[in-house]
Amino acid sequence: MSNFAFLAAEFPEIFDSAKRAEALAEGDPRAAAFYARRTVELTVQWAYKHDPGLKFPYQSNISALIHEPSFQKLAGQAVFAKARVIIKIGNHAVHESRETKPAEAANAVRELFHLCFWLARTYARKDRPADGLAFDPVHLSRKTDIVKRAFAELTRMKSEMEAKDKIFETMLRDKADLDAELKRLRVEVAAARHQNEARPDNHDYSEAQTRDLYIDLLLREAGWKLDQPRDREFPVEGMPNNEGKGFVDYVLWGDDGKPLGLIEAKRTKRDPRVGQQQAKLYADCLEKQFGQRPIIFTSNGYEHWIWDDTVYPQRAASGFYKKDELALMIQRRMSRKPIAGLAINKKIAGRYYQTRAISRVAETFEAHKQRKSLLVMATGSGKTRTVIALVDHLMRAGWVKRVLFLADRVALVNQAVREFKRQLPETSPVNLVTERQAEGRVFLSTYPTMMNLIDERLAGQARFGPGHFDLVIIDEAHRSVYQRYGAIFDYFDSLLIGLTATPKDEIDHNTYGLFDLEDGVPTDAYSLDKAVEDEYLVPPHSVSVPLRFQREGIRYDDLSDAEKEQWDMLEWDEEDGDPPDSVNAEAVNKWLFNADTVDKVLAHVMTEGLKVAGGDRLGKTIIFAKNQSHAEFIEERFNRAYPHLAGHFARVITFKTEYAQSLIDDFSKKDGNPHIAISVDMLDTGIDVPEVVNLVLFKLIRSKTKFWQIIGRGTRLCPDLFGPGEDKEFFRVFDYCQNLEFFRQNPQPDDGRNAKSLNERLFAARFDLVRALDEKHRLDASGMAEARQEAYDAGSGKPLNEQTIRDEALDALQTYVAGMNFDNFIVRAKRRAVEKYKAAEAWNELTDAVRDELFDEVAPLPSEVKGEAEEAKRFDLLIFGLELALLKGSKSFDRLKKQLIEIASALEEQTAIPIIADHHPLILDILSDPWWEGITVPLLEVVRLRLRGLVQHIEKGKRKIVYTDFQDELGLGAEIDLPEVGEVDFARFKRKARHFLREHEDHIAIAKLRHGRPLTPTDIEELQAMLLTAGIGDAKHLEKATEIAHGFGAFVRSLVGLDRAAVAEAFSGFVAGSGVTADQIEFIDMVIEHLTEKGAMDPGLLYESPFIDVAPEGPQQVFDFEKTKKLVEVIRGLNESAAG
Repeated sequence: MSNFAFLAAEFPEIFDSAKRAEALAEGDPRAAAFYARRTVELTVQWAYKHDPGLKFPYQSNISALIHEPSFQKLAGQAVFAKARVIIKIGNHAVHESRETKPAEAANAVRELFHLCFWLARTYARKDRPADGLAFDPVHLSRKTDIVKRAFAELTRMKSEMEAKDKIFETMLRDKADLDAELKRLRVEVAAARHQNEARPDNHDYSEAQTRDLYIDLLLREAGWKLDQPRDREFPVEGMPNNEGKGFVDYVLWGDDGKPLGLIEAKRTKRDPRVGQQQAKLYADCLEKQFGQRPIIFTSNGYEHWIWDDTVYPQRAASGFYKKDELALMIQRRMSRKPIAGLAINKKIAGRYYQTRAISRVAETFEAHKQRKSLLVMATGSGKTRTVIALVDHLMRAGWVKRVLFLADRVALVNQAVREFKRQLPETSPVNLVTERQAEGRVFLSTYPTMMNLIDERLAGQARFGPGHFDLVIIDEAHRSVYQRYGAIFDYFDSLLIGLTATPKDEIDHNTYGLFDLEDGVPTDAYSLDKAVEDEYLVPPHSVSVPLRFQREGIRYDDLSDAEKEQWDMLEWDEEDGDPPDSVNAEAVNKWLFNADTVDKVLAHVMTEGLKVAGGDRLGKTIIFAKNQSHAEFIEERFNRAYPHLAGHFARVITFKTEYAQSLIDDFSKKDGNPHIAISVDMLDTGIDVPEVVNLVLFKLIRSKTKFWQIIGRGTRLCPDLFGPGEDKEFFRVFDYCQNLEFFRQNPQPDDGRNAKSLNERLFAARFDLVRALDEKHRLDASGMAEARQEAYDAGSGKPLNEQTIRDEALDALQTYVAGMNFDNFIVRAKRRAVEKYKAAEAWNELTDAVRDELFDEVAPLPSEVKGEAEEAKRFDLLIFGLELALLKGSKSFDRLKKQLIEIASALEEQTAIPIIADHHPLILDILSDPWWEGITVPLLEVVRLRLRGLVQHIEKGKRKIVYTDFQDELGLGAEIDLPEVGEVDFARFKRKARHFLREHEDHIAIAKLRHGRPLTPTDIEELQAMLLTAGIGDAKHLEKATEIAHGFGAFVRSLVGLDRAAVAEAFSGFVAGSGVTADQIEFIDMVIEHLTEKGAMDPGLLYESPFIDVAPEGPQQVFDFEKTKKLVEVIRGLNESAAG
């Protein structure tokens, strides 16, 4: 007797394969798993062969067949899930050398029973199985004399069967060869399916068991064998119930026999967090029994939560940890050191703001128990070195073992790899872009590369599981990166650090929200103006230069007679062939290139740009062009104006340039050609050339992230650039497109706006159309059936009405969701929502809550529904918009109508193409006013169905490029201070004043300040007069200095510092006597050093780095209360001595 006997009469081949799986389950589990998988293939192939309603997918393999949306919709989620589980178990059996356990084979056979039941229940023409039929494990063979098949033999059998499947694929694809018998069978099967579907399916498909198998498979991907009785339903003592006992669903054991983790499994429809307390009690019991507290997981098969309740609160996870990862988590409870007490490696990042950033991140992770940090650091201030030092810090403290660094460009990844290899070679940095299989401790990758690698499997295990990385670093973190690649950060259960150069006040609030931070308050920030003040970066001198054509466009009436004649002779790309009356500013440098405009810009840069080589040569310059054609035109005009430079001085460097990296390397050489790099997007980030002194903005920029990246190309220091002792003090920004004015006004940044994909917009349009049609039906007192409007679709040969349109739109939505593959980690993270909407009943009531859930959770996910031409999908979106506007009486109808008429007009010009000529009457209708007078939704739907395949034939062609040489006007440039560098002028004044005053330290007033003696009003007047007379600054500078420092004397003191001997004398009482400790001496020396350099000190700094590197708890850790109080009094006394 067999569990599969119901297949014998009508499905003999499938019955034979299933029976083999059943017979081998105990004696040869690997072969049983193989035959179970093979039975799935035969079952699915039978359905595709006999059911014309199933659409053949893009590939013939079993995975593609079961994921085809039409199959998923037919089988339902429960059956589909079982097919996936059986295939996975079978794949493990065939592809992994380790043994398949009898329990795994039995699970596969049990799941196969339900799949085969569905097949017979759906397609059987005579003997249909009873709904109450249940799987009986008694029928699993107990034979012990079965000769197990070798691993190699099963692999060979699999190859032979794949060859047979190719024949099956060819037969199915060539429908013309279907023989008469098969055609007859298809008719019978269709009738049987219709009859069988008419009665409800009350069979118990045991979805809970499938859920447990999902957990098992996820654990297997993490390397857990689950082959011992103690792995499941492990008994524990000490539970607070009547029996005092409990059974842990899963226990994950270490090699030492102690529990590393436990899993509390809940029903799929329950939030797994409801099991948190139960799991905690189990952990208490296990800890008491084994002396080790396990990591706690709760799961319902779809959602998983992890809780190391000795360190962090419970948090969501995308899966389960591997054994070594759990062991490391438990080991860290004892081995990891306090981060705050560990010295920062200042050889990697020793500047005060770098050590401060590292300390604040450490404080966030350790003291505040937060797992996310955001660092804002000006470009050029050493973000990469800071984060490398932070990685070193966390590794030495035992907090981090493996790190992932993500950037959006290969150049940035390469740059970071070089820096990691230079600063931390012992971490064996791996560039995943070029070395995908390499191993190390620090992995660096672009976002797309990592997206692809997450789904990679090695010997059945996920290479990069959720617990693989302890720290993920995001370079240039902002909302648009999260919207596109946020699935990566959600997948890895790690500490997270975001880096950005965008000023903190200009980061959108959503980015702060992603890092669980208050708006405008990053973990740490180091601004460009502060970096300039500290003399770690140089400021820009920004000049906005008015360029008439660039700002206003070109009007025919404004041209000279000779230019009008040239205008009339140009080959304009106009429909009527006549020259236009004007060209707007947007067209300039997009498709109209005016020689005089470019010549004037180049002449202005060559004249006004900073020079090197004794003033004989333009310094390194980057010109940011609008597009490739614009860049090439700039290079052409430069070579025409300066032929003696032989084409080497200015070069185009873009993503389209062959051997671009070699050009960048040449540009990076101080005295080598090229000296002007003309780029589009390639050089706005990822290039560090300190010699750059001129930036030319010859295009419109509206992204704040991009703008500040561009500004960052010029901020780096460059000693002796203009000669010995003549360092780079600033760089110039020439803006010809009013970008400086735009960003000075500080509008809302647009970086966070990430347009929804075309598929998302189509999903939303279809859903809203279905809801609008439902609403119309509800409001129509006579009902849709009587009031419906119809139109005849010649393509399908059937009438269309609002009901059929509604049903087909809904079917398309369900099909799109059905095509979402749970093997994709992005889809897996939203498994609960996807499974919910793969079920037809979830679409019965389309409420606002359903809409929100679908749009937020489901629509953005990738689907394996066959892609269509982009043009067709855009046309669908247009027509759906028209239908919605018509139903709602929206004002957008006229705008969308105009777009459809433009498309029809373009098609009307292409009637030489036969397929377009076939639809010429409809196209003419759209172009006529009477057709629109009685427009209905069904009529618009006919247009969509008949024309969607034609729009791809519309000639898009690039707009013909027009070259002109009209006289442009270049106005006087105006200096504009940007918000982030508004203090740069004052910073320059401070730098000059510091240099001047230190050269005059013998002046009596300065000597008083340096020795901590108070100043008189006369002293203040003399100091101010010195600075004014020397041309160091003006009255505004002096007024601002007095305001900022709370006194002009304090300002001067901050520049010249204090005499070290005088400061040491003030603190002599702290280091006198025999009881002084080394920590006390070091602490006071640091205070003396600070006052000697800065001239004053906020006592609050005693509780920040570097002081807390010596005394993490502050001065009271090394001094008693009275001495700490005295220390603060001495500091304040020295501060007050500079008042005036």
